[in-house]
Amino acid sequence: MLSRKNSIEKRRPFGDPAPFEGLQGDAVMQLAMAGGDITLVLDDKGQILDASANAEDFPGFEEWIGNEWFDTVTVESQAKLMEMLASARKGQVQRWRQVNHTADDGDIPVSYVVINTGDSGRFIAIGRNMREAASLQQRLLQAQQALERDYIRLRQNQTRYRLLLEKSPDAVLVIEHDNYRIREANPAADRLLGEKRGALVGNKLLPLFAPSEREALIEFMGSAMTSDSVSPRMFDLREGEARISITASGFRQQGGRWLLLHLAPAEGAKASLDGPVHDVVEAMPDAFVLADEDMRVVAANLAFVELIGAASIDQIRGKALDEFVGRPGIDLDLIRGQLAKSGYASNVMTVVGEQDDGEGEPVELSAVQTGGSYPHVGFVLRSVGRRLRDLPPSSHDLPRSVEQLTELVGRMSLKDIVRESTDLIERLCIEAALTYTSDNRASAAEILGLSRQSLYSKLNRYGFSTSVAKTD
Repeated sequence: MLSRKNSIEKRRPFGDPAPFEGLQGDAVMQLAMAGGDITLVLDDKGQILDASANAEDFPGFEEWIGNEWFDTVTVESQAKLMEMLASARKGQVQRWRQVNHTADDGDIPVSYVVINTGDSGRFIAIGRNMREAASLQQRLLQAQQALERDYIRLRQNQTRYRLLLEKSPDAVLVIEHDNYRIREANPAADRLLGEKRGALVGNKLLPLFAPSEREALIEFMGSAMTSDSVSPRMFDLREGEARISITASGFRQQGGRWLLLHLAPAEGAKASLDGPVHDVVEAMPDAFVLADEDMRVVAANLAFVELIGAASIDQIRGKALDEFVGRPGIDLDLIRGQLAKSGYASNVMTVVGEQDDGEGEPVELSAVQTGGSYPHVGFVLRSVGRRLRDLPPSSHDLPRSVEQLTELVGRMSLKDIVRESTDLIERLCIEAALTYTSDNRASAAEILGLSRQSLYSKLNRYGFSTSVAKTD
């Protein structure tokens, strides 16, 4: 059997070399040409002595004869040629290596193996044209990139869909029609059906409703799958719970049947003020706005719409209240704290329509929160800008001014002057906080970041204890 050095790419060599010993030169040339798409005869230094190839696949290959093999390939491929020639000289097992020949219309990828012919010092390099394989690889890469782009777009669409579902003020359910199992539910649906956030997904829809309503609900959903003109229906939830309105529409996806349900309280999909209460609120000279527990606008009167400069209530319904009222992250958070503690907030000074420069219409706000499973907050806002402008100047004296403090230089030490300045700033800030909260000490302490005891101590220090009446 031939030795391991006669093997190529771990292929088993022929067991008996005798059939090849009597081959004539023509037969050897035919074997070399049949073994690959291009065949090169090289000397020991890598110079091309002869070549055979299809001129259509390798244009200009005849010009390679007499030149160095290294000069016909790209710079990155030259190291591979050196390694193949060195391995062939040592009689080592050969393996196919891909190199790139330079050409006018682009590089030509070729996979070569180098064979040592023996004592003549010549080598035969047999190459296979890899253009078709490279083209297939390029198409595969392009297909993979297209799949990745489609996957990214799918993820982006899913994110937008999820965000739209999460932020929608309307209660929405996606139901699998075959088993009436809930596959998607937004937070508004969780609140409306009295469930914890995320608890609805994966559960059956029918147990949420009264037993007497389930057959009618199944019939209603079946009609929605076959018709696009099914009118909303009222259904009773489980015993002791609310009555809701359901709007349904069916669709098909991936061979399955699905239902999209929009749920709303029985009094209407958009919470509104009805009857005499509506008439009274609309006629109020003060602005009124009703918000849900997430502080999103549910209803408002005309005075509020005019106060914030909106075109209509429909333009602001469902939007966050802090887009229109208060300083972001301050006023409504303060009011939330007061509502959580006592259920109401009274005469809180804030602004409406604050701009980037900090300006806004000063208003006085009172709020009250309802109880129950679906709490709402009602706000009454009264514009006080004109009233503040008409108020006479404050009668009590302020502490020393900045000019008076600088006049102390030379008569007092810097330490004492700094202490006087600190007292001035502290008193001014306390006065501003008390004015802003309508002399509510608890709210003023919260704004200033002080405990109540610390605020009371400073009030006594600056002589405020007898001039302030409200403590909570």
